[in-house]
Amino acid sequence: MMTSTNGSACTSNQHGKKNKCNQMLQRTWDYLEDGEAPGTPRTPRTSTTPGHEKCTFHHDLELDHKPPTREALIPEMSRSYRLLLGSLGENPDRQGLLKTPERAAKAMLFFTKGYDQNLEEVLNDAIFDEDHDEMVVVKDIEMFSMCEHHLVPFYGKVSIGYLPSGKVLGLSKLARIVEIFSRRLQVQERLTKQIAVAVLKAVQPNGVAVIIEGTHMCMVMRGVQKINSKTVTSTMLGVFRDDQRTREEFLKLALGN
Repeated sequence: MMTSTNGSACTSNQHGKKNKCNQMLQRTWDYLEDGEAPGTPRTPRTSTTPGHEKCTFHHDLELDHKPPTREALIPEMSRSYRLLLGSLGENPDRQGLLKTPERAAKAMLFFTKGYDQNLEEVLNDAIFDEDHDEMVVVKDIEMFSMCEHHLVPFYGKVSIGYLPSGKVLGLSKLARIVEIFSRRLQVQERLTKQIAVAVLKAVQPNGVAVIIEGTHMCMVMRGVQKINSKTVTSTMLGVFRDDQRTREEFLKLALGN
């Protein structure tokens, strides 16, 4: 669901309010230190991994070495799943489990496909100059991710709001940004910030707000086994962080029925 409405803090043409808004945005950029959320995983294979120091997967250099394709990872991952089945006391050669290691490997690669996606490719130039200075909210974006602590799913809904500053983003791209960062091994707190930072980097708005409401299977299937518990996290940047009225307007739109 998408809503566009008035953002109270940065829509005035008065010189004083514009200066205040610019100061808010500058503090946001200073806080983010080049726009990256702390703990952002680049990829499972980094430039410090042996054999990948000069890899084009990590650097924009004209070099020969390239990372294995996702499909090339399946045999090794399948062997690992086969060992896991054996460790559980199962017989990986019985009929019902013969193809399970390969299926599980393919499933895990799908669950973590966000590692092979980047913001520039996903946006695909769907950024448009637009004289629009009112709040844009897209709410209830379905999200599926994997808990990095237990390798079990968590899922929920994401609501994103931003206050444009001369540029707007194609609405479907907000959902695709959610996919980039949710389809990884994650914690909900980091995921929330990564989505907000990505929107900030994409269109340099006056502010970004993100709320995620998630259900974690590590709390449902194991541990405390609380099936009705939900985790709510938020990240507020720019005017959403500094102006109470703008923040309250977003929360009303995002959390209202």
